[in-house]
Amino acid sequence: MTVYNQISENKVKTFLIMFFFILIFSSFFFLLGKYFGSPWGYFFLGFFISFASSVGSYFYGHKLVLMTTGAKIANKKTYFNFYTVTENLCLAAGLPMPKLYVINDPSPNAFATGRDPKHAVICVTTGLLEIMDRTELEGVIAHEMSHVKNFDILLASIVAVLVGTLALISDLVIRNMLWGRGSNNDERGNRNPIFLVLFIVALILTPIIATIIQLAISRKREYLADASAALLTRYPEGLARALEKLKNNPQPLKRVASSTAHLFIDNPFKKKNSSWFVGLFSTHPPIEERIKILKSM
Repeated sequence: MTVYNQISENKVKTFLIMFFFILIFSSFFFLLGKYFGSPWGYFFLGFFISFASSVGSYFYGHKLVLMTTGAKIANKKTYFNFYTVTENLCLAAGLPMPKLYVINDPSPNAFATGRDPKHAVICVTTGLLEIMDRTELEGVIAHEMSHVKNFDILLASIVAVLVGTLALISDLVIRNMLWGRGSNNDERGNRNPIFLVLFIVALILTPIIATIIQLAISRKREYLADASAALLTRYPEGLARALEKLKNNPQPLKRVASSTAHLFIDNPFKKKNSSWFVGLFSTHPPIEERIKILKSM
């Protein structure tokens, strides 16, 4: 697959995910309406929320991601290496200079976000800047620049917002069901139990579907970004050494949500589990495998 095929595929995937999100979300609200006796009213409410969330995630998804991580604009004088490395790689890749942000956190990590190269953002933690030498930092930034060039950032940012919306609404509905008023509970008891069963099944499936969406876009794009970074820097060893340092650092990121975890170059939760079954549901490919591939280049 060429870079151009990857870019085209990511653009198509973006709009397909937005379409299916609106469909799933509206259907979820339709079942909720069946339970409360107003299916079409709830359907149109769900459609409006999901449509607004989809459009908002396209234009403002990167701002929401930055807000949830507590990232701040990087000062060029303070973070000189970060700026100059990015500037040099932008010239080599033929990309416009992205906005640079820093998260004040000792856990080393990085991510890219935005809707296209003209509106791209690259964000790193202070912990990453402290432990990486210039060559290793070049590998990390080249990896993130590859996400920008391949339009991974648009797909990943939209998924982050949409998955977060699904999780938020599901949580609100569950809390309402558990802590609703007694009179409402009495009224619900007289309604068709089939719709209650269907609604509970939908509540269970919604976060699973969200996880599957994350998995569908996360793993392959990390391998592709690693390969593209090695091609850009002409030195795969730099990124391999950077990933080694990330692997050996057990400290999790302080401010991170499960909906944004797939954005980072390494799993921000730092959960290490030898179970192959658990590994199947990880948003990140095994970092040892990534290092092995880079060292074989």
